[in-house]
Amino acid sequence: MGKALDGIRILDFTHVQSGPTCTQLLAWLGADVIKVERPGTGDVTRGQLRDIPNADSLYFTMLNHNKRSITLDAKNAQGKDVLEALMRTCDVMVENFGPGVLDRMGFTWERIQELNPRMIYASVKGFGPGPYEDCKVYENVAQCTGGAASTTGFRNGPPVVTGAQIGDSGTGLHLALGIVAAIYQRVATGRGQRVLAAMQDGVLNLCRVKLRDQQRLAHGPLTEYSQYGEGVAFGDATPRAGNDSGGGQPGWILKCKGWESDPNAYIYFITQAPVWAAICKVIGQEDWITHPDYAKPDARLPRLKEIFARIEQWTMTKTKFEAMDILNEYDIPCGPILSMKEIAEEKSLRETGTIVEVDHPKRGKYLSVGLPVKLSDSPADVVRSPLLGEHTEEILRDVLRFDAKKIEEIKASGALGGAKPMAAE
Repeated sequence: MGKALDGIRILDFTHVQSGPTCTQLLAWLGADVIKVERPGTGDVTRGQLRDIPNADSLYFTMLNHNKRSITLDAKNAQGKDVLEALMRTCDVMVENFGPGVLDRMGFTWERIQELNPRMIYASVKGFGPGPYEDCKVYENVAQCTGGAASTTGFRNGPPVVTGAQIGDSGTGLHLALGIVAAIYQRVATGRGQRVLAAMQDGVLNLCRVKLRDQQRLAHGPLTEYSQYGEGVAFGDATPRAGNDSGGGQPGWILKCKGWESDPNAYIYFITQAPVWAAICKVIGQEDWITHPDYAKPDARLPRLKEIFARIEQWTMTKTKFEAMDILNEYDIPCGPILSMKEIAEEKSLRETGTIVEVDHPKRGKYLSVGLPVKLSDSPADVVRSPLLGEHTEEILRDVLRFDAKKIEEIKASGALGGAKPMAAE
């Protein structure tokens, strides 16, 4: 069975996380991704957070599946010629260099269009056009400038960054969508185009409910926030809300049996209005079904702290899985706080390909995430990440159609790495 992006070739100039997330998604969907790396060192993450000596780190392997690697010195004249040949034959070029790096290499957008008018040139940057566009950005900087950190954490505490990589991987997801849209538009126009995903923009897109709440503040307090029920006045910006639900249904994280020794013995519990009567019955508080202080959603809002404290008395008598089983019988929305260990061992995630086991020639077997989107006619096979320069000759021969003599000339020039041979005296 074919893949959704069969026939699409990606020139991958990306490194670290945001760009590789994007190109890995495209590779899982069937694109031929050619990762260009610096001879000798390659992507810096090959050696970062390394847990096994002399083997590519999990940081690298889990972001570079299904790709081919070519090592190339872009400062070498022959190396630059190879890059230009790759640009002529590829459909998409993806990069997440610092601002202006490709321009200084001689690959401006105008030059790229000269080489290949159908090329889609996709970039991850920290900021879009504006006063900060030349600033360097990493994951947590993006979270802080995109509105996530200021709205995450507890009201009386400092801003907090989330464990989810919404700045890097989140922006990579956005860029992949833009690339696929540009490929589709090219069918009609015949032209390539530039695609830009700024990390600040990507984070803000994922924080849209907080921008919603910022505007609601002009018309009164945010009644679903727990501080409303506690009588704490709102300021002029969307506040940090702890574990309050981001939607219109109040929610909170509650202790379960074993919380004293297990840091993840908790459950997220939502007091959804349609199942309020069922909640009251489950926790043994049936008088709340009709009591005027609790019967209606608006009446409950000032009392959320008290309500969740009462529900927690019940959840503390159950493990998080026991509580979930009981609550699901009544269609009460909830979810256990799962540790990474529990997720890694969850059988159902292995069966769906959400978590996959990959075998690597130097580090052995390891776990990775798989494609999070399931296509019925384009199943994703996760193939191990490439060794540094593993496919260099293959790409020169099969993609660029260079003959053996040409390949030897390129090697001799030092463009692929290694010392350039000394001229005979």
